[in-house]
Amino acid sequence: MFYFGIDWSEDHHDLCIRNKAGARVSEIEFEHTLQGFELIEAERRKLDVPASECVVGIETSHNLLVDFLLDHGHVVYIVPPQATDGYRNRQRSSGAHTDRSDAALLSDIMRTDRDSHRRLKPNKPLTRQMLAQVRLIETLRRSIQRQENQLRAVLHRIYPQALGLFGDLTAQINLQFLSAYPTAQEAQTLSLEAFGTFCREHHYTCPRLIPRRYAHLIEPAPEADPAVVRAYRDQVCILAEVLLPQVRRRSRAKSCLRDLFQRHPDAFIFDSLPGAGELLAPSLLVKFGDHRDCFPTPASVQAQAGTCPVTEWSGKRKSVKFRTGCDKEFRRITQQFAQASISESGWAAAYFNEGLPHWNSKSHAYRCLANRWMAIIWKIWQEREPYDEEYHLRQRALRRRPRS
Repeated sequence: MFYFGIDWSEDHHDLCIRNKAGARVSEIEFEHTLQGFELIEAERRKLDVPASECVVGIETSHNLLVDFLLDHGHVVYIVPPQATDGYRNRQRSSGAHTDRSDAALLSDIMRTDRDSHRRLKPNKPLTRQMLAQVRLIETLRRSIQRQENQLRAVLHRIYPQALGLFGDLTAQINLQFLSAYPTAQEAQTLSLEAFGTFCREHHYTCPRLIPRRYAHLIEPAPEADPAVVRAYRDQVCILAEVLLPQVRRRSRAKSCLRDLFQRHPDAFIFDSLPGAGELLAPSLLVKFGDHRDCFPTPASVQAQAGTCPVTEWSGKRKSVKFRTGCDKEFRRITQQFAQASISESGWAAAYFNEGLPHWNSKSHAYRCLANRWMAIIWKIWQEREPYDEEYHLRQRALRRRPRS
């Protein structure tokens, strides 16, 4: 068995290889190219050892280098950077380090403490496709929200009639209307007939509401200074035209995610969760992944999701702190699911309402509820069974029953 430590960066990487005794048998620097990656295999062949007996420690999983290592059969462990800092401080008090010394440190961590870290096991292609779609949808959501806020602020200033015209500001028909009629003065030149024609051409799905929408558009409202309207007119057009393709792309990404999710063998488990819906159910699935041995206990998935706190206890001093070392994307998804579950699950709503006065904030309360959910989801995921609210309520009642 040999232990590889790789300190990575964008354009070059450092590799240190140790043997079982801890002696350094090779140290090289290589470029972030295919020729550079092949140097790793060249060093392995010099040692005359199969890739399955090469344990690699690296601080990232999102890298072409990691893909190369997995494709060639290496055993890869992910060491969080904050953990590397802790090991570094244990070995030298000055905190001094270089890329070469960090590679050596990672190889030593693999030799002594690899069981304390997560082995990287790639999910199946279907699950990885779903993860890519989940991240694309979230990226688009953030971009849409940011530009929607900018557009809303401009409309409040010069064009309040456009707010709430077709419900959601980012509805496609709303953005199309703003592109065509970016000021109140232009929109109010429309007759009811012309407004109805616009709605039909853009496939408005509630024709009976057209008169009400038109009345909202032409109702008297404070008028902005004409000079201000002229200054902001182009901004309304541009923001609407920038938002429209993003809204359409997000809709297509959600449709693609739904199709991929329905093909996954574990879809029925996460689809059964109350309040998960078409986005949170596949999001939870991809974070749990395909390898059930990656989360051997409920505590392991709760720690990865960041829903459980960190307890520090020394002598008489005890403190419970917010967990920072976790998958922050996973934590966001679990808290969103906890919030959504309150309207669909009786026990979740009761747990949230009973505990809210005792927790620091709503975010804390959602995180505590998410922690409970993680244990439940872990159980049904391990047993490959859908969630059953009635069964869960019976189990809760049995646990609360006083012992005779």
